[in-house]
Amino acid sequence: MTITTISSATREVKIGFDQPFVIIGERINPTGRKILAAEMKQGDYSRVEADALAQVAAGAQMLDVNAGIPLADEPRILAETIQLVQSITDVPLSIDSSIIEALEAGLAVYQGKALVNSVTGEDEVLERVLPLVAKYGASVVAISNDETGISEDPDERFKVAKKIVERAADYGIHYSDVVVDPLVMPIGAINTAGLQVMHVVRRLREELKVNTTCGASNVSFGLPNRNGINSAFLTMAMGAGMTSAITSPLHPEVMAAVRGGDVMMGHDPNCANWIKAYREPPAEGEGRVRGGRRRRA
Repeated sequence: MTITTISSATREVKIGFDQPFVIIGERINPTGRKILAAEMKQGDYSRVEADALAQVAAGAQMLDVNAGIPLADEPRILAETIQLVQSITDVPLSIDSSIIEALEAGLAVYQGKALVNSVTGEDEVLERVLPLVAKYGASVVAISNDETGISEDPDERFKVAKKIVERAADYGIHYSDVVVDPLVMPIGAINTAGLQVMHVVRRLREELKVNTTCGASNVSFGLPNRNGINSAFLTMAMGAGMTSAITSPLHPEVMAAVRGGDVMMGHDPNCANWIKAYREPPAEGEGRVRGGRRRRA
């Protein structure tokens, strides 16, 4: 089975078909968050610190770090953010940027083996990003779109993913270090969006043998009770073979869906992680008699 290993200076996370599903926390991203963007632009990372710690406490095994702020020094901000996050938590990071200079600045200060988010199937992008991934020995998220845009035909998305995996090999990047994003579209606008993703994920697992990820919350955009849709999607995606997702771990129903999916997939031996997360502590004095002895069953 294919294993993608991402690491910090002291901790490894394995993404794989026979591994627990990996949640990559999405919250360190200024897109659509005006206050966070303004703070990061001014060098105030207090909200970043709080978001990092909260996501890890909620169960994220990795964190995505994005510093895409218009008219800001993204390479500097991304590097500073990575250094801060790595100073307060040991989880591995996904370095998220479409700016090559920002990616290089982030990789230069990163301690461990990072996940680069991301590369598309456009030839110009491949030629700029893949050498950087190879230089730093990183893994990379492969986005299944190219110069023609995002196809609604899942087989076309598979072809783009195959192209990226093959081009990565030309740079010495093993397919185990390519994590494909099949692109999740809003199901409220495209009723077959879920089916499209499941189709691509199955082919990616069976034919290319690569791990997968996605921006899970995209599927529920524009709908009420988004976490209900996100939870259903993630559980079904896990069944189809998806092995990680970039999403918020701060929603209990989403984390319950993923943990329950791990149980059903046989990726939580003895239900140990489920029990650890949800077992209620015994009431004070329950099950005991005078002298500290437990009652017989």
